[in-house]
Amino acid sequence: MLKELIITNLALIEKLHVSFAEGLTVLTGETGAGKSIILQAIHLLGGGKAAATWIRSGAETATVEALFELQPQHGLILEKLAEMGCEAENELVVKRVISLKGSSRYFMNGSLAMAKAVGEVMENLLSVASQHDHQQLLQPRSHLDCIDAVGGLWPQRFIVAQRYDAWMEARELYQKLVSRERDKEQRRDFLAFQAKEIEEAAACPGEDAALVLERDRLRASDDLIALGAKSWHLLAEAVNTPLSVVRKNLVQMAVFDQSLAGLAEEVAGNCFQLADQVQVIRNYVEALASDPARLDMVTVRLDLLQRLKRKYGGELEAVIAFGRAAKQELAELEALDERLVALEQEMRQRGVALSESATMLSKARLVAAQELAGKMRASLSALCFEQAIFEICFRGEQGQELSGISRLGWDRPEFMFSANQGEEVKPLAKVASGGELSRLMLALKTLLAEKDQIDTVIFDEIDAGISGKAAEAVARKIRELAGHHQVFCITHLPQIASMADEHFLVQKTVVEARTQTSIIPLSVEKREQELARMLDGDSVSDQTLAYVRTLMDRKAVL
Repeated sequence: MLKELIITNLALIEKLHVSFAEGLTVLTGETGAGKSIILQAIHLLGGGKAAATWIRSGAETATVEALFELQPQHGLILEKLAEMGCEAENELVVKRVISLKGSSRYFMNGSLAMAKAVGEVMENLLSVASQHDHQQLLQPRSHLDCIDAVGGLWPQRFIVAQRYDAWMEARELYQKLVSRERDKEQRRDFLAFQAKEIEEAAACPGEDAALVLERDRLRASDDLIALGAKSWHLLAEAVNTPLSVVRKNLVQMAVFDQSLAGLAEEVAGNCFQLADQVQVIRNYVEALASDPARLDMVTVRLDLLQRLKRKYGGELEAVIAFGRAAKQELAELEALDERLVALEQEMRQRGVALSESATMLSKARLVAAQELAGKMRASLSALCFEQAIFEICFRGEQGQELSGISRLGWDRPEFMFSANQGEEVKPLAKVASGGELSRLMLALKTLLAEKDQIDTVIFDEIDAGISGKAAEAVARKIRELAGHHQVFCITHLPQIASMADEHFLVQKTVVEARTQTSIIPLSVEKREQELARMLDGDSVSDQTLAYVRTLMDRKAVL
């Protein structure tokens, strides 16, 4: 149940904090006063699209926050919150903050939350019926949802959707393999050639880099030998003559002055180390040879590896991996026939399972449709449609070929309606007027509310296009729903407003040269005045007030 709503800097609302109770809450006010802003705020909490232009001028963010009271029957919501790591027992606070950049942040009980998760929770907390829903009622695709909701068939529908996805997965894979089967011989020859070419090359990871180093060394072998020999002779002469004399002199000096012992030892060590390095250079020069034949071999090998890299991958490791993949695909092609037979059997089994579950769902939908049609006729009769006929026609055929199935099953139901006795029933879109759609939507929403666990139902001008006796019937039906649900109703009809447990007036005022929307709870006296205004505008008479009191007295009778 929605307990509190806080709106800050949204459109014409600067700051609004209102508390709600059980039963029927009515919001009234002049056209353009801002009643739609309240509904827009609730829509935003459910994940609706937001725009920076909705932020009140001069503010950096707009905030919508709602406090819901959770009941024991909200098991699904509590499970969802637990999965999200959101702690909730008896209360849940949902908050959305919209910035000037158009970005949004969601919070549940103070913790950041994803928009999708918040939307799923809000779907189970409240239901909104607006004039837009009237148009949805004209779309046959929404009729199936109503039938499944009334019949409690969503679990079965989910099973059908799962089995449909599994069947489609097997079917698409089978078709893909059949296509591969047609091109198998050509593909196999091509893969065999590629695998053989890579295998015969016998490339090793990093081989190309090592060959590049060897090639560069072979190309510069004459220069390396000349430079190495020259360096070797120069260092050898330095070590054998001048440096050896320096080393011996320092050793003799250290005999006379012990403070030079460290220096003598360090110089001696350097001399011996340099002698070792001279030997390394000598060995390198003596081992190095000019080998044009080896250079040619290395160049040819590098050309081969480079060609393979251009064909199969940018790096040698990618070429090797490509060869392994080609061998794997070759093995799969060899086993393709067996795989096709097994997959065909699997596809057939999944199709049978899908057909069975879809058939069971179709039968259950027929029962649910009969239940829904009967209850709709009873509800419509209470809404001054005594002669109305409401039927549900199924376009699809049970047990037909799987080619005509979808994730929803085979069924294509459509609501059929006739408001007048003797008139043939026709699709809603062809016969229902605006006022008739309003009452049809109210009857349908009332039935759906009885089936689900949603506590709060919001009607946005559900009274569009109705008046007189029909308006009184609608008011009684809404009042009946409010007996076991929290109901909000944005209305222009005094017949509905008079049934309210709480009545709020939405109005625009000018404060410090700025227009803002506010919501004011009305006392009994103020309610009488507002109902009178709804009836006669500014021309309120004693007769109008007397009729208002009569309307309000009817609530006590109900």
